Amino acid sequence: MPTEVGARPRDTRGYPVPAITPWEDGEPRFALTDHARSADCARGRLCSVCGSPMPAGPVWRVVGPAETGAIAEALAAGRPYRNLAPTLEGPGHRACMLYASMVCPYLARPNARRGLSAETPDEATAHVVRGAVRGGSGAVVGFAEYEYAVTANQVLFRFLDLVEFRPHEQADVHLEELRAEIARSAGGGQLPAR
Repeated sequence: MPTEVGARPRDTRGYPVPAITPWEDGEPRFALTDHARSADCARGRLCSVCGSPMPAGPVWRVVGPAETGAIAEALAAGRPYRNLAPTLEGPGHRACMLYASMVCPYLARPNARRGLSAETPDEATAHVVRGAVRGGSGAVVGFAEYEYAVTANQVLFRFLDLVEFRPHEQADVHLEELRAEIARSAGGGQLPAR
């Protein structure tokens, strides 16, 4: 577990609660995103998982099957990957996203199902339906930069210039890379863009 994630508040089971997770009646709502917390992370260039500042340079996120497939197809064809469709998922540190890909049941396994539906479905959240199976491959992906827009009820992100693509069926394949990234971070070493 990255040090910054280990310092996060925990739920009653002892699980660290991501920076953008809303709380209700003293309990975190893991499947939801808090608008104000997400906006604060976007504006302050804070990791959406640990809430700590992200240095200038690449940012990471975890993507689902559709985007994983589109990235793989672009790379196989020798084309740059560009997805101008906004997403609600904010960026984070490389170690935090590697970690999140393994500990979030929905991100970690293709047979995982969503626990909750989006509270107010719209074009960006229509796929967030209780019981929906992730299916297919996921990936931890690095981008050179991100853009964001804060609207009245959501924060939308776009990611630019692919620098790293780590696909997975089962996210535990990232464990050794997570350990190496935590060791680099503890030693102050910077990971070159990929």
